[in-house]
Amino acid sequence: MLLLERCEMGRFSSSRRVPVSLRRSPKKANSRTPVFDVQLYLASAGPGRKLEKFRREETVFAQGDPATNVMYIQEGAVNLTVVNEIGREAVVAILGPGDFFGEGCLAGQSICTATARATTPTTVLVTEKDEMIRALHEEYALSDRFIAYLLKRNKRVEEDLIDHLFNSIEKRLARTLLLLAGYGKQNKPEKIVPTVSQEMLAEMIGTTRTRVNLFMNKFRKLGFIEYGSRRRVLQINKSLLSVVLRG
Repeated sequence: MLLLERCEMGRFSSSRRVPVSLRRSPKKANSRTPVFDVQLYLASAGPGRKLEKFRREETVFAQGDPATNVMYIQEGAVNLTVVNEIGREAVVAILGPGDFFGEGCLAGQSICTATARATTPTTVLVTEKDEMIRALHEEYALSDRFIAYLLKRNKRVEEDLIDHLFNSIEKRLARTLLLLAGYGKQNKPEKIVPTVSQEMLAEMIGTTRTRVNLFMNKFRKLGFIEYGSRRRVLQINKSLLSVVLRG
């Protein structure tokens, strides 16, 4: 009984403390290992990566070129186009700030399967394959950012396929315009530089320029979009979403 009492007293005794040698010391604020800044890494040049500026319509890389770099768009816009054996060209993607491209080299792709061309003055971070592999392995914040982007783009590809299979030309055009405008990223309407021509829109949604022109005029009359010969931008209004949601 006496032994039990001593044990109970010892449980709550203030003398029962964790030895100093086993205590976890808090991390020092001035730790020698610097915190990796993803945004800084993607915004600046360094070992194995450089910043390059491209003029409007300048080629970043061409279909068939060696695939050796991963690109990240800091500002501007880039079109990815593919040409088949008979010379027909199709736009497969329109990319903007925050987008990666050229990542196929990480999966063993030896040549570029598309042509990347700047549609506006564009700044791109060009990262060598080996440096990108190193950074993805060592910097979890960067790999998380990169994987999240790939998953998001894969989801977009699936949605594009469903869109082409089941939706009308009118709905496909409305959805494409909303995506180009960055719908959902901010509250106010986005303005699009008119380098996104009707021919390009036709290629993206799988129709003719004549049909695109027909629906663009319809959208303008209904107030869904705003453009004209004197306007240097194409404005997409949120009301265009009603076309996509229509049964």
